[in-house]
Amino acid sequence: MSEKIALITGGNKGIGFETARQLARTGVRVIVGSRDRKNGVDASLKLQGEGLDVQALVIDVTSQASIAAAVREVKSKHGRLDILINNAGVMADAYDKKPSEQTLEAWRKTFDTNLFGLVAVTQAFLPLLKRSAAGRIVNLSSLLGSNTLHQDPDSSIYHFKVPAYNVSKSAVNAWTVQLAYELRDSKIKVNAAHPGHVKTDMGGENAPMEIVDGAKTSVQLALIGEDGPNGAFIHLGETLPW
Repeated sequence: MSEKIALITGGNKGIGFETARQLARTGVRVIVGSRDRKNGVDASLKLQGEGLDVQALVIDVTSQASIAAAVREVKSKHGRLDILINNAGVMADAYDKKPSEQTLEAWRKTFDTNLFGLVAVTQAFLPLLKRSAAGRIVNLSSLLGSNTLHQDPDSSIYHFKVPAYNVSKSAVNAWTVQLAYELRDSKIKVNAAHPGHVKTDMGGENAPMEIVDGAKTSVQLALIGEDGPNGAFIHLGETLPW
C-alpha cells in the first residue's frame, strides 16, 4: 500500500499530461486515461521514456460501457485506486454568440463531459477509492465557474461569458461540495481545482500561465495529507470564491 495509484482522465495531453508527469516524478504510479487508445499509449510511452511509472487506460467519460471496462481493468491490475483526477473537459460554446443564443447541443455536449462524465467516473471508481488508505479526488474546475466573480464588475472574468462551460464548472464545484459532505467521515478528500489560464488547446497560446504551472494545483491536491482541505475550491494553495 506504500505506492500510490492515480488515474487521470484526459491525461494524454495538456494539463492532464503534465499532471501525470509531475505525479509520477513523486513516485506515484500513474494511469493515463484517454478516449483514444493510440493517444494514450503514445503519451504513456513518452513518459516511460523519461523513466516514469506510467501506463495507459482507455476511458471515454461519456460512455458507461467504457467507464465500466476501465474500472474492471484497474481493479484487476491494482485492486484499488488512491487518486482520481477528473481532468477531462471540453468547451463547446460559440464565442460569437450571446448566452441566450448558445445551442442546446453545445450545452449537452459540455455537460455530458464536464459534469455527467465526471460524476459517472467518480461513482464508478468510488468503491476502489474506498480501498485506499487515504483516497483523493480532484475535480478540475475553473475560475470561470465562480458565480461570485461573475457578478463582480471588477473581476477579471466579469465579461467572459461562455455560459455552457462556465455553468458546467459551477456545477462541478457544487458536486464537489456534495460529495465531500458525504465522505466527510471517511479517509477520502474531495476538492475542486482551478489550474489557471494555461497555454493549452483550450486556453490559447496567449494565456499567461505555462502548462507546467497549470498542473501544480491538481498535483498538490492529489497529495494532500490528513490535515488537508475537503470540499474546497483551490488554486495554488489559495481558496477561491464559489
